[in-house]
Amino acid sequence: MAYVRPVSKTCWYLKDRNYTIHMLNELTSVFVGLYALLLLWGIGAVASGPEAYQYFLKCLASPGMLVLLWVTTIVIFYHAIAWFKVTPKAMPIQKGEEFVPGGVIAGAHYVVWILFSLVVLFLAGVF
Repeated sequence: MAYVRPVSKTCWYLKDRNYTIHMLNELTSVFVGLYALLLLWGIGAVASGPEAYQYFLKCLASPGMLVLLWVTTIVIFYHAIAWFKVTPKAMPIQKGEEFVPGGVIAGAHYVVWILFSLVVLFLAGVF
């Protein structure tokens, strides 16, 4: 009799919490990609002239787009936080014989994120 390898079900990742969280982390990259496409659309609208840019802004102000932008913002924050948690494991830093604690590495990423955000807000004229 020939060996038949069992085929895993499509929801295999729902059986283990760690796998489910990993799949959610991977799913967030779809929202990052969609936001990148939105930015490219905006750049194209600016390059196409004032009428195209006004149409782009009008589309952004629609209720459905506002909901999508808020959901995308929340998901991207989750994406960034999830990756900052993984950073100490993916990028361990050794100082002498000891490794820098993971909290320090992740904390440095949060500090840089906040500083860049403040610079962007300053350049945008928010304060």
